[in-house]
Amino acid sequence: MFDKSDPRAGLGRATTPTKAPDSDTPIAAAYYTEFDGEPSLVSPLGSPTWIVRGQNFLVAYSRLSAGDELRRPKGQDEYIVILHQDDAMVTIESSGAPATIKGQTLAVVPPGKSVIRAEQPTDVVRVFDIRTSDLAAQAANAADYLEDHPRVAPLEIWPEPADGGKLRVYPLDEIAPEPGRFGRIFRTRTLMVNYMYPSEGPRDISKLSPHHHDDFEQGSLAVRGEFVHHIRTPWTPDMNQWRDDEHTSVGSPSLAIIPPPTVHTTRATGTGTNILIDIFSPPREDFSDQPGWVLNAHEYPRP
Repeated sequence: MFDKSDPRAGLGRATTPTKAPDSDTPIAAAYYTEFDGEPSLVSPLGSPTWIVRGQNFLVAYSRLSAGDELRRPKGQDEYIVILHQDDAMVTIESSGAPATIKGQTLAVVPPGKSVIRAEQPTDVVRVFDIRTSDLAAQAANAADYLEDHPRVAPLEIWPEPADGGKLRVYPLDEIAPEPGRFGRIFRTRTLMVNYMYPSEGPRDISKLSPHHHDDFEQGSLAVRGEFVHHIRTPWTPDMNQWRDDEHTSVGSPSLAIIPPPTVHTTRATGTGTNILIDIFSPPREDFSDQPGWVLNAHEYPRP
C-alpha cells in the first residue's frame, strides 16, 4: 500500500511466481544489527568487518584504517562495493587498470581476484551473493540459515553483462533525481541495490509505504541518520507462530533483514540527513520493468 505520490504505486510482481508455500509454513523473524558490536573479522592492521547474511545475499561492512586492504581470491564471483562517506577514498584492483574512487560511489567488481585498499580511513560496504560461502559462514546470523527459509525463492543468476566482466564505477552524486524514478537502482547478475536519495528530517507519517514481498527478503542498510523499521507478521493458522508488531529503532550504520511476506515500512526519524540503501537478490523484475529505473540496465540484460 503506497501513497499515490510514491513511484512504486503501480508496480507489478517483483519476481517470477514460485510454488506458493502452505498456509502454515513458518514465517521467519526479522533480524536487526548495528555495526558497532563484536565484529566477524579483524584484519592484521586492526580493521573490523561485520558480516550479516540473508538467504541469497550477504553484507560485509568494514571500517578500514588507511592502507588496509580487503582481498578476494581468483574464484570470487562478481560483487558490489558501496562507499557512503563524503570523504571516502579507496583504490580497487581487479581485471584491468586500478581505479581510485572517492565519495559516495557504487562499484561492481568483476569475477576473479581483487583488492580494495583504503587510501585514508574509509568505511567500505561489500554486497555478495550467497555463493561467497567463506564469508557467509562467518556471518553473525549464520545459524539462522542452517536450513533454507521455505518462503524465500532461490538464487537466480541473470545473463552475463553485454560487454563482459570489468570494473564498473558509478559516482552517485552525478545522478540527479528524476520525476517518477525511484531512487538510484543498479543490478548485477544476482543482486539489486537501490541507493536512496538523502532525506532531511523525519519522514511524514501520513506518507508511509506499508507493503510486502511474496517470496524475497529485503536488506535495509542505514548509512546515515536514524530510522524505525515497522514490521507486521501475517497470522498463519498456527497461533504459536504469531508475533506482535515490531517498531524497531536503529541508528547508522545498521542493517535489517526483512523476511517475506511480512508487511513493512521504514520511517526516517533523524533530525538531520537520513540515507537508506535497499538490497535484493535476485534482481527485482518489477523494478527492472520500469523504463529508466535501473541505471545500468543497458549493461546487464534481463533473462
